[in-house]
Amino acid sequence: MNTKKFDTLFIINTNSENKMTNESQPQIKGKFTTCKLIKREDLTHDLIKFWLEPEESFTFKPGQYCTIGTGGLERPYSIVSSPDEKNIELFIEVVPPPDGNLTPLLHELSIGSEMTLRPRGKGIFVLQPQFKNHIFVGTVTGVVPYVSMLRKFLSDTSWPDPEKMENLKREDYQFHVLEGASYVDEFGYDEELTKLSSEHDFIHFYPSISRPDESKNSDWNGAKGRINNLVEDYISKLGIDPKETCVYACGHPQMIEDVEKRYSNTDFTFLEERFWKDDE
Repeated sequence: MNTKKFDTLFIINTNSENKMTNESQPQIKGKFTTCKLIKREDLTHDLIKFWLEPEESFTFKPGQYCTIGTGGLERPYSIVSSPDEKNIELFIEVVPPPDGNLTPLLHELSIGSEMTLRPRGKGIFVLQPQFKNHIFVGTVTGVVPYVSMLRKFLSDTSWPDPEKMENLKREDYQFHVLEGASYVDEFGYDEELTKLSSEHDFIHFYPSISRPDESKNSDWNGAKGRINNLVEDYISKLGIDPKETCVYACGHPQMIEDVEKRYSNTDFTFLEERFWKDDE
């Protein structure tokens, strides 16, 4: 991939609710296989984790998404798990109607339920191996692709492909995960990321709460404020070379747009993936 002074790669609506149509009885068309729900964990009333067992071999790159469906509806979800893991792990926000159509159906599924699954992962929101510094900015479920990338990096010493790393070595990489949420119970992978950051000096985790004064967050002692308002100060303190740095943004579109504005007309490279489709 050719890199410009400021590269913006836009991935179309990977977490928007999609209806694979038929006006009265929607049916999923095209080639698909199936998967089975083998485990679920309900974090809050609207945040759930799914573990899916695919019927057939399922391939994807860290950062890509899978497309699952039920009831004639389907939508893409970024994958938490590494490609080296047996099952597909997802972190899903339940969106009530009328904005959400599929997630309320998923929320009602029980262990053993079967869903449709497109045969392979898709998407270009993947690690950019030609950069030394990787700034992962996300909100709530937007942390998902970063967890997949980190798991893969730690489990596979041959990844990423050395031919795509240009003059870098794996030991040159630095990963910074900046995650924002309104409430502490929305951090789905804070324990894992905190553990990884304590075990590896090249992994750094910086979570922030945007509503620190609410009772649910009374025990919070970490950073405060919207993550997009904190990212510039965080990066400036690192003292890193912009030309060696890729800033990734995944999650709420307003956060993404704000981070993009902050890094336009700079030597940083910017990569984005959106969870919601802009109103038409």
